[in-house]
Amino acid sequence: MTDLPAPLFPARLRPGDTIGLINPSGAVYERAPYEETHERLHALGFQVKEGEHLRARYGHMAGTPLQRADDLHAMFKDPEVAGILAMTGGSGANRVLPLLDYDLIAQHPKFLGGFSDVTALITAVNVKTGLVTFHSPLGRSEWNAFSVEHFQAVVMDGQAHTMRNTVVPGDDLVAKEGRITTLNGGTAQGPLVGGNLAVLTSLAGTPYWPSFDGAVLFLEDVNEYVYRIDRMLSTLMLTGALEQVAGVVLGGFTDCKPSEGSFGSLTLDEVFDDYFGNLGVPVYRGAQFGHTKRKFTLPLGVPTEMDADAGTIQLLEPAVQ
Repeated sequence: MTDLPAPLFPARLRPGDTIGLINPSGAVYERAPYEETHERLHALGFQVKEGEHLRARYGHMAGTPLQRADDLHAMFKDPEVAGILAMTGGSGANRVLPLLDYDLIAQHPKFLGGFSDVTALITAVNVKTGLVTFHSPLGRSEWNAFSVEHFQAVVMDGQAHTMRNTVVPGDDLVAKEGRITTLNGGTAQGPLVGGNLAVLTSLAGTPYWPSFDGAVLFLEDVNEYVYRIDRMLSTLMLTGALEQVAGVVLGGFTDCKPSEGSFGSLTLDEVFDDYFGNLGVPVYRGAQFGHTKRKFTLPLGVPTEMDADAGTIQLLEPAVQ
């Protein structure tokens, strides 16, 4: 992998700006999520412009790869569009990557956000252009007060923001939601790299594989058997990525359980211990991003300091201009 291009910073989003809504991955079959997404973005103060093929369907995907690429190009070229947000995740973003005009994207730097399968898109754009892209809520995500606070701080206010979990008390003597677990203590600095584990590892060996040298790696996943998490982490190990990182932050690994009917299984704790316990860098688990109710907004490529004891991710500079 070659060195990244010089960083490109998008302009901050402001109330009244128009958000281009695209669907680079899976199809959305119901009408209500579109209506709700419009209402969410209006509540944030934005206008909304739908991609021409936003509601298209090609099998399980939101239109053909070319249709989805065309929508992204149109939004980057459109002077009325200040930022671009993915409607949903799912599957299929990888098929769009070789069709993209990365020179065009670099000539029109804008906010580009989403997560889950959209990890492929935000990673590829960051790798090929240097544009800071955002692991953010999707259009159809729940935009609760926590998620909105972090999105506004990073993308709209341009803060060198510190992200810390909200610990939510429940009907127990101790809070369960929002807790962190420190695997290896300490602090580390480096550019943010990562996203959905399954999607990130699917880019191994491609021109869209990021640099992990000195990076703060963040990972999350959902609905994967533990043996598959083990396999994907082994991919990161075998590529040399894990030995290059400065630190690791693990987010939600939601509904990642042992497979049914198997003879036996490692626990998720044991898998994480195997890969990260002796890595020699700070690692903590339980950060609120990914397929979780509350979500940080994490900018790819921005210098960051993580603290595995305090459970914080601090941007060392603004992610937007």
